[in-house]
Amino acid sequence: MELLSTIFYFIIAIFILVTAHEFGHFITARMFGMRVDRFFIGMDFWGIKFWHKKIGETEYGIGAFPIGGYVKIAGMIDESLDTDYVNHKIEPWEFRGKPVWQRLIVMAGGVVMNMVLAAFIFIGITTALGESHTPISTPAFIEPNSAFSSIGLKSGDHLVAINGQKLRYWEEALDPAHLTSGNLQYTIERNGEALTLQAPNNFINQLSDNQQLGIRPTMPPVIDQVLHGDPAAKAGILPGSLITAIDGAPISDWSEVVDTISKSPGKKLTITWMHLKTAPAEPLTAKIIRENGQTFTTEVVANMSGKIGIALKQTVETERVKLSLPQSVTSGLNQTWKTTVMTVKGFGQIFTGKQDFRKSVGGPIKIARIANQSAEQGPESFMYFVAVLSISLAFINILPIPALDGGQFLLNAIEGVIGREIPFEIKMRIQQVGMTILLMLFAYFMINDLLNF
Repeated sequence: MELLSTIFYFIIAIFILVTAHEFGHFITARMFGMRVDRFFIGMDFWGIKFWHKKIGETEYGIGAFPIGGYVKIAGMIDESLDTDYVNHKIEPWEFRGKPVWQRLIVMAGGVVMNMVLAAFIFIGITTALGESHTPISTPAFIEPNSAFSSIGLKSGDHLVAINGQKLRYWEEALDPAHLTSGNLQYTIERNGEALTLQAPNNFINQLSDNQQLGIRPTMPPVIDQVLHGDPAAKAGILPGSLITAIDGAPISDWSEVVDTISKSPGKKLTITWMHLKTAPAEPLTAKIIRENGQTFTTEVVANMSGKIGIALKQTVETERVKLSLPQSVTSGLNQTWKTTVMTVKGFGQIFTGKQDFRKSVGGPIKIARIANQSAEQGPESFMYFVAVLSISLAFINILPIPALDGGQFLLNAIEGVIGREIPFEIKMRIQQVGMTILLMLFAYFMINDLLNF
C-alpha cells in the first residue's frame, strides 16, 4: 500500500510541475504565432500513451512514462531530434523563423511558469489558511545525526532567541534568511538553564541527505484512530489517547512511537498512555490530556509488520493568523523569494564542492519518497513540497546544459549576437551530446537513489 501511495503522489507532483513548465513554452510560442505540433505530459516512448487528441494543429496527449513532458514547436531542434524541417524553406510560423528575442522568451517560458506556480501555491496556502504560527513554547524535536544535532541541540530544548533576537514563533526560528546567512546563533533553555549554541559558517552544508533540517516542533503522539481487531484495540487502547512511554522509556514525539514499534515485530511492548474521562469542550490537545487525563499501562504485542493498529494525529498546536488578500500576496511572494535564494545557495554549495553531491541530489525515487512523506502530513505540506520542487526545477532548467532550456537559450542568444544561425549540424551534435549527458545523469540519480534507499 505504501508503494502505491508513493507512486501516486510522485505522479501527481510530476504532473503538476511538468504541466506548468510545458504550458509556459506552449503559451509563449502561441503568443508569437509559432505552430505547436505536440503538447505532451509524460513521455510517449515507442508510441505508448494513455490519451491523445488533436485539436486544431496541435496534438495533446498524456504519455505512459511519468518522467517529464515536452512541447514540440515547428522548426526547432528538441528532444525528438526531428530533422524533417531542415530541407524546407523557413516558414513564418516556425521557431527558427522568428526574431531572436521572441525565441528567448519561449525558451524562458517554462522556467518562468515554474516560478509562477510556486508563487501561486505559496499565495494560495496563505490566502486559504492564513500564516501558520507555531508558538516557540513548543519544545524542539531533533533528528539524530542531523544538521541541528551537530551543533548541540537536543530534543526537548526550548528555543529562546536567534542571533540575539527574541523568538515568538517557530517560523521565525527556521527562516531561510537566517539558515543561509552564514551567521547562526541560537539561545536555548535546557532544564531551566540558558545556553548559547553557535552554528559553523558552513552550516547549510550539513543538511541531512533527505533535505530535512532535522529540527521541528515536537508533535505529541495523540492517537487518532485504533483499528478494530488489531493489537492496540484488543489491548483496550482508545482513540484520543496520548502515549507517554514505551517499555518505561519516556515518549514525547510521534516519530519515537513509530520508530520503536516498527523495530519490534512480534515483540511484547508495555505502553503507557493517558486518556480523558469525558470529551473536552475544546479541540483535543496533548496539553488537555496531560492536565486532565488518566494514566493506563497496557501490554501489546506488535504484529510481524511492526504495527499495533493505531494512526497518530501527527499535529502540532499552531495558530493561524488570517491575512488580507494583499498581505497574503506579499507573504507568498516573500516565501517564493526566500525559497529561491535558499535553493540557489544550496546548488552553489554543490557546484563549488562544499557539499556532498551524492547526498545532496536526488532522482525519481528520492522525489517520490519525499512526495509521499509530505502527503502523509496533509495537503498543505504536499503543496508546499511541490512549490519548493518547482523552484528547484526552474533553477535546474536554466543551467546552460545542451538539451535543457538554459542550453537552448544560450544557443539562440549566440545566434542573436553573431547575427546568423549556427549551422544545423553543429546544433544537432550539441543537442545529441546534451541528451546523452541527461540520460547519464538520470541513470546516475537512479543508481544513487537505490544505493541510499
